[in-house]
Amino acid sequence: MDILETIYARRSIKLFDPTHSMPKEIYEKLIEAARQAPSSYNLQHTRLVHVKEQKIKEAISKAAYNQPQILSSCVFFVITADTKAWTKNPERCWQNAPQEVQDYILKSIPPFHKARPYIERDEAIRSGALTAMTLMLAAKGLGYDSCPMIGFEEPKVRELIRLPDDHVVVMLLPIGKGVKPPLPKPGFIPMEEFLYTDSFPVEQR
Repeated sequence: MDILETIYARRSIKLFDPTHSMPKEIYEKLIEAARQAPSSYNLQHTRLVHVKEQKIKEAISKAAYNQPQILSSCVFFVITADTKAWTKNPERCWQNAPQEVQDYILKSIPPFHKARPYIERDEAIRSGALTAMTLMLAAKGLGYDSCPMIGFEEPKVRELIRLPDDHVVVMLLPIGKGVKPPLPKPGFIPMEEFLYTDSFPVEQR
């Protein structure tokens, strides 16, 4: 499946085959693909929590209003991100770059974040969302379905996975083998409401 086919074929699937087990080699490909997702300053804010313990999955499912896709998935991630990634040895993210590039980037990171206190959370969420989309597309390309989830009690999920205070929960992401074809796509907003040229129309300002 090429990339455009994958994009068009990806859907949010609510029920998976609970008997399916993802082969180790597929799982490893999935994780390596996720690591390719872009992030601001290449800080790689995302921290994936692969929830394997059944009791924790059940508790998170309850915190997500008993939506069925968590318990029927063969792989279940809580996608989190580190809001303070920029303070935690960013040198390791640039170790293979030329020295002059390292020097420039590493010098730029502190003032960029200190001047914009809100940017820590914004960049963490963006990074986690980009990783999630990469995971979903990689999963589809490898023959799996997924379902990004934002309907859950965040404090409870934080507690269950022992999330550090300086991290955020971006979304839940179950992955598995869908048990039936999805319904047709429900519809799109008009193209003229989606795509603008140069700026928004005056009447919308």
